[in-house]
Amino acid sequence: MNLILLPASDVPAVNDLNFRHYSGPGDLNAMLAVVIASDAFDGEDNGATLESMTRSYTPSQSFDPFGDTIIAEVAGTMIGYARVRWWSEIDDGPLNFESWGCLMPDWRRCGIGRAMQRWLERRVGEMAAGHAGTRVKQMRGFAGPAQIGRMRLLDQHGYQPIRYSHIMVRPTLKGIPDFPLPDGLELRPAEPEQYRVIWDAANEAFLDHWGADEQTEDDYREWLADPILMQSALWQIAWDQATNQVAGQVRTYINPEENLRYQRQRGFTEFISVARPWRQRGLARALIALSLKAQKAQGMMESELGVDCANISGANRVYEDCGFQVVKTHTIYQKVMP
Repeated sequence: MNLILLPASDVPAVNDLNFRHYSGPGDLNAMLAVVIASDAFDGEDNGATLESMTRSYTPSQSFDPFGDTIIAEVAGTMIGYARVRWWSEIDDGPLNFESWGCLMPDWRRCGIGRAMQRWLERRVGEMAAGHAGTRVKQMRGFAGPAQIGRMRLLDQHGYQPIRYSHIMVRPTLKGIPDFPLPDGLELRPAEPEQYRVIWDAANEAFLDHWGADEQTEDDYREWLADPILMQSALWQIAWDQATNQVAGQVRTYINPEENLRYQRQRGFTEFISVARPWRQRGLARALIALSLKAQKAQGMMESELGVDCANISGANRVYEDCGFQVVKTHTIYQKVMP
């Protein structure tokens, strides 16, 4: 077992408590159980599965699960874990070190979360030292509306709220509006030979959005390998007939295991993007309506999406026009590293 020895001042007074590194896929079932229990207590939805966690804990350029993860155990039973990964914003923008963690409800308020957070901060210092140059380096964290302990922990470590994101739900798939496609566009089925073009078009469309990051080949391969996200028969891809370029897209998906876990029939109207020349023409509304109809045809009864509260393209208003309502707001926290 690869134990992590913390400074004595960080170690909580909990009998039989140990911290260790991630040791491989054999940890994932216990990690998934911690996620499900933690999110159920916090009122957070999580579609994580053993398969999705296996992909998430595969080493990549920006994440070494064996070095960037800390696991807490009491008497050999996993009770929590935390991890950090980095990503780079476009045009030599900031390097962001994004941390996340979860802890079984019965073991909160014992100092265990604080101990893991302090380890993450030291780990980020080591990671940042490997990125030479003058780019701004900053740490990010997230909290849902009921995660009071996480909010307090981030506040105590010098983080500030900088942004908010909404979870929006359309509670019924009845009465889906008919928004027509703008002239000059056509829908085409998404074929495998077009996946790269579709991926690149979405990344290009998001370049002027807040926090746009540099997508890597690791990101592309991870996307291709995700069977939940790659439900291309549900995607709505609009092509410009004159230029033969992607004008806009909604990459719809359904997560059957999440629906079973939460006893619902919900689809996801996600990865919504419109190329600059086609904005403000009603294309997003048309594609969203088509996505909702595709979900309804699959037996779904509601739909979800996420949106940046300060989205520059007015997406919040578009989604409201399509019947979505805000059900939850998450806070993004940040602090700039010295």
